[in-house]
Amino acid sequence: MTHGTPAHHPTEDELAALATELVDMAAEDNRTAHRANSEDFADQLAWRRLTARHGDRLDEIMDRYGWPTAELVGAEAARSAWLLAQHADRRLEVQRRALRLMERAVAAGTAGPRELAFLRDRTLVNEGRRQVYGTQIAGVRDGAPVPWPCEDPERMDERRAEVGIPPFAEYVAQFS
Repeated sequence: MTHGTPAHHPTEDELAALATELVDMAAEDNRTAHRANSEDFADQLAWRRLTARHGDRLDEIMDRYGWPTAELVGAEAARSAWLLAQHADRRLEVQRRALRLMERAVAAGTAGPRELAFLRDRTLVNEGRRQVYGTQIAGVRDGAPVPWPCEDPERMDERRAEVGIPPFAEYVAQFS
């Protein structure tokens, strides 16, 4: 099992197929994301199974290729890989691994700090810890989104700005 660099040098055809697979999985995720909070438990279960399956497949992809960067698979497929990691809530070990690989990719300039910030917050919340950037919403109170607890909340907007995320007030305005 590799934890960073690809185990082999893939062909262009292999990378094109991988890019298509990642984009297709993210499209399926986007089409069915409404099921995550459905009042129909069968819908919720279908969503959980889908994101778990996608998390498992992302783990296999990371075994073989490392983190699927835009240089490797193109910008759309790289963003798709991030989305799959973001939604792999029932595969916390996969989420943690994606976070570590993405951190290295950001340090190398091959992935974006904004997406990394969202994945860091999602992983922290799933671990029962305080988030850093305030990207994860716990629920709605009096019509306004409420974030999961955040460390050093008075500096949250400053940290958000550092990674290209709008201030929290702007972020929540889009939900109302």
